[in-house]
Amino acid sequence: MEPKASAIGLSLDAIAATENVGPRTGTLRADADVSQVEEVEAVAKRSRLRPLLALAPYVDHYRGRALMALIALIVAAMTTLMVPLAVRRLIDFGFSGEGIELINSYFSVMLAVVGVLAVASAARYYLVMTIGERIVADLRRDVFKHLTALSPSFFDSARSGELISRLTADTTQIKSAVGASVSIALRNMLLFAGAITMMVISSPRLSGIVLAAIPLIVIPLVAFGRWVRRLSRNAQDTLANASAFASELVGAMRTVQAYTNERLANARFGAEVEQSYEAARSSTQARAILTAIIIFIVFASVVAILWVGSHDVASGTITPGRLGQFILYAAFAASSLGQLSEVWGEVSAASGAAERLFEILRVKPAIAAPAKPRALPVPVRGDVTFDNVSFAYPTRPDYLAVNGLSLSIKAGEKVAIVGPSGAGKSTLFHLLLRFYDPAAGTILLDGVPIASADPQAVRERIALVPQDSVVFAATARDNIRFGRDDASDADVERAAQQAHATEFIDRLPGGFEAPLGERGVTLSGGQRQRIAIARAILRDAPLLLLDEATSSLDAESETLVQTALQGLMRDRTTLVIAHRLATVLSCDRILVMENGRIIDQGTHAQLVARGGLYARLAKLQFEAA
Repeated sequence: MEPKASAIGLSLDAIAATENVGPRTGTLRADADVSQVEEVEAVAKRSRLRPLLALAPYVDHYRGRALMALIALIVAAMTTLMVPLAVRRLIDFGFSGEGIELINSYFSVMLAVVGVLAVASAARYYLVMTIGERIVADLRRDVFKHLTALSPSFFDSARSGELISRLTADTTQIKSAVGASVSIALRNMLLFAGAITMMVISSPRLSGIVLAAIPLIVIPLVAFGRWVRRLSRNAQDTLANASAFASELVGAMRTVQAYTNERLANARFGAEVEQSYEAARSSTQARAILTAIIIFIVFASVVAILWVGSHDVASGTITPGRLGQFILYAAFAASSLGQLSEVWGEVSAASGAAERLFEILRVKPAIAAPAKPRALPVPVRGDVTFDNVSFAYPTRPDYLAVNGLSLSIKAGEKVAIVGPSGAGKSTLFHLLLRFYDPAAGTILLDGVPIASADPQAVRERIALVPQDSVVFAATARDNIRFGRDDASDADVERAAQQAHATEFIDRLPGGFEAPLGERGVTLSGGQRQRIAIARAILRDAPLLLLDEATSSLDAESETLVQTALQGLMRDRTTLVIAHRLATVLSCDRILVMENGRIIDQGTHAQLVARGGLYARLAKLQFEAA
């Protein structure tokens, strides 16, 4: 069962916190799986000229609406191209003896043409803009869905602020291109092609002058377009860096203020913003230069046409009306090219944004379900086995967090894991949840290697209370319901009561409907921990993982929660990580870990009698108490 993240506004930071992974540094390009990122970048480079083509499947989903938009666009372009024909006949024949009747008839026809143009333009705008909005909504959904499927090793190094920037700023850039910019580009391409055709029909001689100028327009358009696209990509990257830094600062604002580092934070963010501005300024400058060059070449050609055409009229080669018709078509062509030069910059920027988004979509999760996953036994037992397991985090490949560990836990057994910080205790949970795969050895759940099972099926059988309790910016009820999204209100309230969370929830304004603030900022550490415990109680999974579940509680709360946990642990397999040894005395077995290995195991009395690391830890804690 996949929890509905949208119901409580799940953020990428919250995902990473839930998985209890290490700090994220660097960008998407600094992902731990270096070979995979290099492959992604190679694909991106091969498609550098046409990254927007990756959007074709999204457009294809709405091909009916896109076809209607294309028809509306063609109708609008055709009606626009009819105007110069009426102008020519008006100039050549409208001032004769029957001119008034011709003028009236022409203007009546023109009024009808304008009406068709208005309706077609409105239809084109509505259809194209709604297609753009729909495509961007689908793209955002797919990118976020893909992010939630990526393995924790990706989030170990990717910056969540940059990923959020790609989901927001980059998709907005694409929306502008797929909506307005592409529509304008297509309209102007049609107008340009139609105007050129009519120019040739009107005057082949004058058309030759215009056609000679086209290479002078196209060459800088293509050359500068690549430059603009490169600068636009850089502008998007620097904006993402600024967004990532701002996200980190806002999430840690209390720490910033506690250490009176507002000035340093402002200076660093100001530098990021300034760098982003400079990148955007360079991109805008390139677009401005491109626009200036195109407009000069285009309108210089128009001036040349007027000069030559005036001489042709004077010599009687063409009529004044035909010259007027030609000039209007030339103006249409020039205007179309001028707007294309501006739109080209926008499309180039969107191309860079699309490239960044599809970089994410090309990243494959390191942990994925096999093509034919093995089914886990039903009914669930809860047997757990680690067979000679070794593992190193991708960010620290030279250090084995777990080293040749073997362990067997029977269904219903309560096992505590103790040891100094960095001994590898939490890593066992990460491996059992299949956030990572071991470098060597096998992990089995109910006799089935979890690497051959669907990760979702494995995680559905596990309830986790992490050391750093995650509380979302949602109501107390929705936070607890995150443990099982189909739970009734009565189930949620029962779980809260068993976790002794009801006593503080009832005091909140609105009770279970009270919003808890981002990351549960309105709650104390102990209250957040009890929300997490209520979530695990509601999960009702056969395998329970408690990672320092009572570390944030005061003595009174700890007593209450321990009572709740005793009931929760009954008739289910439980693994308990604890530094406070008083919390593990009732466990069936205690494992002592150091440097990724199990160095001793037994009951509390047996371990104390044998001396060693556990006896030293027990002596320090119980004598100090």
